[in-house]
Amino acid sequence: MKNLVVIAQQPGLAQAIRAGLDTSEYRVLHHTDAWAVGPLFTQGMVDAIILDADLTNVRPIRAIEHLRHALAGCPVIIYATATQWEWEEEAYLLGVDYILTKPVRARLLTSLLERSRQKDQRQATLPPTVSSPPGAAPAARTNDSPLGALRDISGILSHSLQTEGLLREFLQLLREILGVNRAAIFLRRASDLQSPLSLSAPPGGDRKPPVLHAACALGIAPQFIEHFALSFKGGMGAHLQRHGRILRQGTAEAASDPDIAREFELLGAQVAIPIFDRESLLGIAVFDGRLTGELFGSEELSLVFHLLEELGLAIRNTWLHDALASQHGMMRDTLDQLGSAVIVVARDLSILQANTTARSLFRRSATATAFSFADLPQSLGSKVFESLQTGGTPAITRCRLPGAADAVFRVTIKPFQRQGAATPEAVLLLLTDVTQADQAQRMEVEAANLRLVRKMAEQLAHEIGNSLVPLSTSQQLLAGEADNSVVRQEVTGIMGDSVRRITRLARQMQYLSRDGLRRVEKVPIAQLIEDAFTEAHAESPRTEARLQYESGGQPLTLMAERAGLKHALAEVLLNALQVTSAIETHPDGSRWVRISVRDAGGGFDHESAVHATEPFYSKRTVGLGLGLTVTQKIVELHRGRLEVQHSAPGTVSIMLPAGGTDAEEIAE
Repeated sequence: MKNLVVIAQQPGLAQAIRAGLDTSEYRVLHHTDAWAVGPLFTQGMVDAIILDADLTNVRPIRAIEHLRHALAGCPVIIYATATQWEWEEEAYLLGVDYILTKPVRARLLTSLLERSRQKDQRQATLPPTVSSPPGAAPAARTNDSPLGALRDISGILSHSLQTEGLLREFLQLLREILGVNRAAIFLRRASDLQSPLSLSAPPGGDRKPPVLHAACALGIAPQFIEHFALSFKGGMGAHLQRHGRILRQGTAEAASDPDIAREFELLGAQVAIPIFDRESLLGIAVFDGRLTGELFGSEELSLVFHLLEELGLAIRNTWLHDALASQHGMMRDTLDQLGSAVIVVARDLSILQANTTARSLFRRSATATAFSFADLPQSLGSKVFESLQTGGTPAITRCRLPGAADAVFRVTIKPFQRQGAATPEAVLLLLTDVTQADQAQRMEVEAANLRLVRKMAEQLAHEIGNSLVPLSTSQQLLAGEADNSVVRQEVTGIMGDSVRRITRLARQMQYLSRDGLRRVEKVPIAQLIEDAFTEAHAESPRTEARLQYESGGQPLTLMAERAGLKHALAEVLLNALQVTSAIETHPDGSRWVRISVRDAGGGFDHESAVHATEPFYSKRTVGLGLGLTVTQKIVELHRGRLEVQHSAPGTVSIMLPAGGTDAEEIAE
């Protein structure tokens, strides 16, 4: 009875094979660990190994290597649901007999097992080879030969991250197994492959074609090899770049090119083999014959060609590793120079990056070296955890940290999420000390307030002074001409103007100091405009003005504070020629009342239109320049907006929400 060992994580494959084979002829044993097969079984105890593994990564390759070492002569069959050609090729190079797909087909499996048994019987009856010493046992499998050993180590080469040590070990191994007399490996520089290569110089001649420099040599004097290079402009480099196949000394194509012949002669080499990484040419390996003077056969050179391809992948990996390490080091150094604390937290809450500022800010003790997620305060840790779970970006906030005295930090949390991913892979936590910035901002606000108070005091003193001068003069006239009715009438008018100016100034200050509306009611717009015009005319009774109001026949109303809005309109209507009002519907569906006032002046130039609502801005010699400032304040309290158009004649528009707004909501 033959013993079949099925290695699979689940017993399903073993059960399917046991059900399909003749149980009187085959015994099916199930194991979950390939590494346990060696200690349990010895040579001859197992007739075949069946491995359940997807050839999509290096793990099954490792298992195959172990099985080939533990049970060298045992056939190996793989059942794989998914495969990749490079790993499938690697499996065959390691001695796997067959790679099958599920489900199990009993007739096919029986036929393959019988074929493997007959193959082993034929190899066992072969006579010793000519090179074998008398009485030596015949070679059972190719895997036991030196070339088979090379196949076994080919999977290891692609996992080293030290180029120099890898190349030195590779050449030494070739000498030990194949007896290589002299060898050298020439490589491009890693920087040449950062962008698409161009083997010819650009029109300006600024960039030179890449050159292959000696990376490692065996049996060649270092003083010579370090000054020797191969070029893609001619010789071996140009030939192998163009043809991509093994080049031998003495062939017609080598003899016809004097540069190739000269390079072979200087290096003392017999063959040149390109080193590919399955994408591009990375370098060239040159070899002499054996230590005994014999040349290598075509089969051996073909195997070395494929082995050098694996070496090319390993070299590419080392370059990528070096580039990533360099970038990581540069990024770490850059982050350490920042004054802000920078922390990157992975999805498993491990700390991927924490700069010096972060470590000093959150480290619990001076002796602690490791920095973990637990070192973050609970308030920050909870926000980071929430962002990792939801992918959301919390709003920028400010916080104080334990042990940081009175310092204030601005907190920014940003998730890193791949396109199409459901959750982020990491979250960036950035804390910036804004204590000094806040202090500077407060000082600037205080300074601005002081400047505003000083300017207001100057303007008020000037305006009140201008109003007091006529009052004082009128008082003196009345004292001297009290019985003169003409003088008394003229003085009364002058005093009335001064009182109105002071009263208007006081009212403006009152509205500027308010933060809300008083009594809100439904106000007809037509009546509101007439009352505002009356108030404006009373402010300047000697000014000739006329009011022309157009509403399109619509009886428009507003929810507003009657007194405040009347005063705002009066400030605009002091020189009004025409007033229009209409309902507008915006694209978002909201309805607004537009009250447009066209004045009798020369209009607004660009500068005046921009600064018209600023406090104390005026180009006139009288007044404080607060009219439109007060108007804008009252309109904004009604949740509207003021528009000053750059045109002649000047036009000022007041936009207010249409009727139907709740009065209590406006009054908030």
